Amino acid sequence: MWIYEKKLQYPVRVGKCNPALAKYLIEQYGGADGELAAALRYLNQRYTLPNKVIGLLTDIGTEEFAHLEIIATMVYKLTKDATPEQLKEAGLGDHYANHGQGIFYHNASGVPWTAAYIAAKGDPIADLYEDIAAEEKARATYQNLINLSDDPDINDTLRFLREREIIHAQRFREAVELLKEDRDQKKVF
Repeated sequence: MWIYEKKLQYPVRVGKCNPALAKYLIEQYGGADGELAAALRYLNQRYTLPNKVIGLLTDIGTEEFAHLEIIATMVYKLTKDATPEQLKEAGLGDHYANHGQGIFYHNASGVPWTAAYIAAKGDPIADLYEDIAAEEKARATYQNLINLSDDPDINDTLRFLREREIIHAQRFREAVELLKEDRDQKKVF
């Protein structure tokens, strides 16, 4: 089922060392609306969805792992040449004390990732609406990150990620409509 290509889905270029920007970007790595939570949510929910939409959640969940890799690469490149003092000044002193310059699943405030971020109701339409909301929240976060960044290379990658969130939300909306038609025609799932 899994095929891994040894390249990023979208190239990551970084203009300069910028631990402060990395601190913000980590939100999409280990935050509630970030890529890890999305990937795990979709790959978990697919087990209780009708066959006609399982593939959609598998595809998007897998793509979210690719986005997680992009975020990790950006954070790494933004911090790899930073001194401990620069990390401390950027608000990453606690992170450095615990993880050095390693990447760890937490949000921009340093709160560790938790499985409580993942929603699964077992009702296909309810879960898909949750997925639409998750994609819209991720889109909004990417826009906020673009607003915080003055690095044109990072912004290029963030715009790519933001646009993928929009496409995912559209695909989930289409799936909801498909399942509502089945429900309305009494093809209970």
